[in-house]
Amino acid sequence: MNFMSKSLSRRTLLRGAGAAFALPLLDAMIPAGRALAATAASPSKLRRLGYVYIPMGFNPAPWTPKGETLDNLPFTLQPLEKIKDQVTVVSGMELKNAYPGSHATSNAAFLSAATARRTESSDYYLGTTVDQIAAQHIGQDTQLPSLELAMDLLNNVGQCDNGYACVYQNNLSWSSPTTPLPAEAHPRLVFETLFGEGGSPEARRGALARRASLLDSVTDEMRRFQAGLGAGDRNKVEAYFESIREVERRIQRAEANVADNPLPDLDRPVGVPAEYAEHARLMFDLQRLAFQGNITRVASFQLAREASTRTYPEAGVPDPHHPVSHHGKNPEKLEKLAKINRFHVSLFAEFLEKMAATPEGDGTLLDHSLLLYGSGMGDSDAHDHTDLPILVAGGAAGNMRGGRHVTYDKHTPLSNLHLTLLNKAGANLDRFADSSGRADELFGPLSI
Repeated sequence: MNFMSKSLSRRTLLRGAGAAFALPLLDAMIPAGRALAATAASPSKLRRLGYVYIPMGFNPAPWTPKGETLDNLPFTLQPLEKIKDQVTVVSGMELKNAYPGSHATSNAAFLSAATARRTESSDYYLGTTVDQIAAQHIGQDTQLPSLELAMDLLNNVGQCDNGYACVYQNNLSWSSPTTPLPAEAHPRLVFETLFGEGGSPEARRGALARRASLLDSVTDEMRRFQAGLGAGDRNKVEAYFESIREVERRIQRAEANVADNPLPDLDRPVGVPAEYAEHARLMFDLQRLAFQGNITRVASFQLAREASTRTYPEAGVPDPHHPVSHHGKNPEKLEKLAKINRFHVSLFAEFLEKMAATPEGDGTLLDHSLLLYGSGMGDSDAHDHTDLPILVAGGAAGNMRGGRHVTYDKHTPLSNLHLTLLNKAGANLDRFADSSGRADELFGPLSI
């Protein structure tokens, strides 16, 4: 196979029984006659946006860096040490349209910067979220325009918080003001969404019994495909598929650890790691594989629901998160809140490190991505939406300059940052929600 005269399509899939696997960016996908570095840096090929949500705000003192650099990371952000040159801490941003302050509006406004209609019924109304606008511009030529992930397996229905329908707390992403997009928290279902052909829940249950590994069905085709590649591309494909296989092994181990799992009920998911951290790592890994295989270029991930009573013994906090967040300035509760904040940051840091360790073109997966991490709530005790905890990570194809702490006036709209990320992704919009300008200070010249 001569890839010098004819390049391989970026959309090439390896297909097997019940599986279709996308491929990472390969040298063989570079159009003939072009230099690898020039093509690999092309933003039209490599731009990606990811959004990670943490609930119930933060303890600002151990989060906020002193000064304009990240030379001395505060307690909560110390897990970012290895990757801080690709991270910018942003202080002072506000979600004005999240008022009156509530858990429901914190979650709903984070990606929409819109006011949620106060209702407990089905006449809910919000706004199209920034990730879905991005998907309209950069997600239409991928297998999935966007990927919505969460950590909570069961979503509440009815009224959840201060007269707001539960849909506002359950869903980060909305494709229109009246269309929330449900997020998936079960690793097996996400895996099969990314790499399987889908089908009914009954068909998926049958597939679990029939297939020891989805990869087995494409092994022969993969070998034939690799035979026509150069040595570097063969190594890339092998490494990518080994990452997929490792994720699948972890899912299978989790399923094997479920005691009553001979034939699970459809409404009772199985195969979820018992520990929160392992579950979160698995979901982050699935997102990374989806980016690496160009299955999607846009993703959102809710690390926990607002008003969650989840405990974090792994972080040394056996107390439920929500009561801890109402700290009343109690030093003991503030310390526990900082530990929870640090724990969530540590999981995000691991994800960033893996993205940075994944080669792609002339750089890494992280070099060609932008990720926004934060909360729709600032002071959790007051349900405030001012001075939000916000991190921006990634290289933006050479346009992001990390290792910094950028401070804005405390009433600067978060939508300014959303607008800037959209423009970095090629959306070329003049305004998003209540934006008053752009946050171009975080980046180099707008060359994308």
